[in-house]
Amino acid sequence: MSIELLATSIADRAYDRIRADIVFGRLGPGARLRLDQLATGYGASVPTLREILSRLSSEGLVIAEGQRGFRVAPVSPAGFEDVAAMRLLLETYALPLSFAAGDLEWESRVVAAHHKLAFMERRKIAGDQEQTELWKRYDREFHQALIEACGSQTLLDLYGGVFDQYLRYQMVAVVFRGEIAAEEHRILLDCALARDARRACEVLAQHVNGCVTYTLKSGALK
Repeated sequence: MSIELLATSIADRAYDRIRADIVFGRLGPGARLRLDQLATGYGASVPTLREILSRLSSEGLVIAEGQRGFRVAPVSPAGFEDVAAMRLLLETYALPLSFAAGDLEWESRVVAAHHKLAFMERRKIAGDQEQTELWKRYDREFHQALIEACGSQTLLDLYGGVFDQYLRYQMVAVVFRGEIAAEEHRILLDCALARDARRACEVLAQHVNGCVTYTLKSGALK
């Protein structure tokens, strides 16, 4: 591997790891991101880390503070409501497109994604408090699968970034609505197989707004 490709590989891996650590709450809201400590923990040079943090700043996951460096972006009730509204806007636009274009292979991926999510939801309902990150990864995979046949990579990329911000709020609050959320996911699966986009959008709005209301009432974002 050339030096240039090696440097790119190191930078990409460091970006992926730092981003995941922010999204999944291992680097908490407001945490100061010290370049010397990050260099040790992520195996990247200080100049590379500056570029990575600037990139994450453009994604809304990091705050640049001029000469004071960088911090993980804070969270707030208003911020969650804003991100949730954007998620709902994009997802309800993409769902009808995906349902209309989805083929048998798409159906299979949706069913498989729901199977994994439903398994984790049953464990959570039974009281298992472990593997929270895996549960949320499966949640993301299911919703991504529902819209992946929409025909627009730009839309999918934009949605992925917004969903990750939404996911970060969920990881900070660690809110699980139990059987209500699981049933909404089951209905979304049924809607996908029946190509009932109108009903799916209604259930999705109920799903997202219900999560926002439940989370804000919990006080976890204060």
